Amino acid sequence: MSGTPGYYGQILDINLSTGKITKMAVPAEDLEKFVGGQGLGMKILWDRLKKPGVDALSPENPLIFMPGPFSGLPVPSSSRTCVVTKSSITSPIESDYHHASTVSYSNMGGFFGPEIRFAGYDGIVITGKAKELSYVVIDDAKVEIRDGKKFKGMRTDAFDKAILAELGDRRFKTVYIGPAAENLVPYASILHTAGRAAGRGGTGCVMGSKNLKAIAVKGSGQPGVADHQGFLAALEKARGALYKSAFAKSWAEQGTARAIVGNSNAGTETVRNYREGTFAEADKIGGDAARRDVWVKDIACYCCPLGCKKSGLTKGKYGGIVHDGPEYETGVMLGSNLLISDMPGLLKAITTIDDLGLDQISTGNVIGFLMEAYDRGLINRGFLDGIDLTWGNVDATLAMIEKIAAKEGVGALAAEGVRALSWHIGKGSEKFAIQVKGLELAAHNIQANQPRGLSYVTASRGACHMSGDNIAMQNRRAMMDSTGMCFFPTFEPALEEPMLALLSAITGRKYDKAEFEKTGERIFNLEKLFNYREGFRRADDQLPDRFFEDAFSIGPKKGAVLDRNKFDSMLTQYYTDRGWDPETTQPGSAKLKELGLEAISRAI
Repeated sequence: MSGTPGYYGQILDINLSTGKITKMAVPAEDLEKFVGGQGLGMKILWDRLKKPGVDALSPENPLIFMPGPFSGLPVPSSSRTCVVTKSSITSPIESDYHHASTVSYSNMGGFFGPEIRFAGYDGIVITGKAKELSYVVIDDAKVEIRDGKKFKGMRTDAFDKAILAELGDRRFKTVYIGPAAENLVPYASILHTAGRAAGRGGTGCVMGSKNLKAIAVKGSGQPGVADHQGFLAALEKARGALYKSAFAKSWAEQGTARAIVGNSNAGTETVRNYREGTFAEADKIGGDAARRDVWVKDIACYCCPLGCKKSGLTKGKYGGIVHDGPEYETGVMLGSNLLISDMPGLLKAITTIDDLGLDQISTGNVIGFLMEAYDRGLINRGFLDGIDLTWGNVDATLAMIEKIAAKEGVGALAAEGVRALSWHIGKGSEKFAIQVKGLELAAHNIQANQPRGLSYVTASRGACHMSGDNIAMQNRRAMMDSTGMCFFPTFEPALEEPMLALLSAITGRKYDKAEFEKTGERIFNLEKLFNYREGFRRADDQLPDRFFEDAFSIGPKKGAVLDRNKFDSMLTQYYTDRGWDPETTQPGSAKLKELGLEAISRAI
């Protein structure tokens, strides 16, 4: 145990090129300023990549698995692991560096992060590249790099079973990639327990570039806390807040799928490649339908009272076991967005994407773009290798998913994302190629939701619906993703005070709301410094033309469209309020000094 309460003070550092395994000390100052999770992962990424333009798929790019100070303790919903690296899919409009890209962070639930802490580490950093496909086994202090060639090409569901059989101990918690990441699809994901994923920004592609199939962790320890009595008192309050919460109960009933019908009724859902905000058949794929026809079991992550993950069974042509879904993002991106209302067909698409190890959001976005291009006559069936990729066509969707993961035929181009597809197709298709900085947008449409548009353009990892719709939300969420706690229970206002008390009791540092948000602001600004150093400027903080030109033609928000001048003015105000240069978006020296980042900023 380190001299810093709440932490071990060490990161497991594994170089796959040399086979060298070391325990790297973490400076106490970094723990205080960047906490853990997203924040500490970002600081490690900054320290490791001392110059811009490093290829995300090079051995030099670190792949960082970071829990937080809540992880491994019985804090409600403290299951999260943040995977931090340099993105394999984003790029600026102009840069001096051929391989310029943004920071990438992707957050997953389950049990992996807590197990890292049980094993005695505050995080894992992977660098280098193994000569052959390999996997890492961590059993407390014992760490091995093992031959994984026999698992090559294995899909994630089969691998999840095979790796535990190979290890002979189901107490190991594992993360792994599928064929898409082995084939270096830029938006490949990392899977955990078959249905949880670090999906966004190409974390799986980076893992695949290192010839790393999986990491398995098992531990027997537990981190300590600074104030044990204070911790127990705060823990009781946090549990009580969620136990009494009507919101938590509704979340447990339907998970994020509860929003599929609600957002459609509100006119803010992604429908027909972001052309509309309302899906007339949303009730066929929403939470009520799933609870009635599909789900038979609720599944919780580590120490979580919500149990928002669901599993079940469908029958018929697309029948089979459903590990997870529909959730809001998966149900909308593969359902409403593609005009698919066949629940078994939708769930087959969701399951197939996870089994191949692709990002659900980017994959649904890419297929929606191709459906629109096909519908408009900009591409033909020959371009699509004979696939009749019409709206609502489940079989065509499944065929395209397989081609993308294999990078076969049209799938090789589709694997590069909607921006690359629009460059290839031309004919004005860039207007409905729905991406920011190269990363595809998620399932929240924005013609009638300008603040969500702000989130998409100013988020550090490219288009991100989770970053926050304003500065305060962005700072708070950056900090939340640094603690190890899940975002979902924080919708309950009564949790805020005990959450701050828990963090104070664990670390021995006093956190009030102001300090919590200032720490998040420091993390967000370090990410901005990273991106600015890579060459990202105001011109990169732009939405596709669709949102300014194509008003909704149906639904309660019929006629809604963004005003370009108002949106641009909102951006200017955002940069000013951030303390950044409104023309270049460079963080100002006064703001960096206030956040204790002035020394770091001299590197740009």
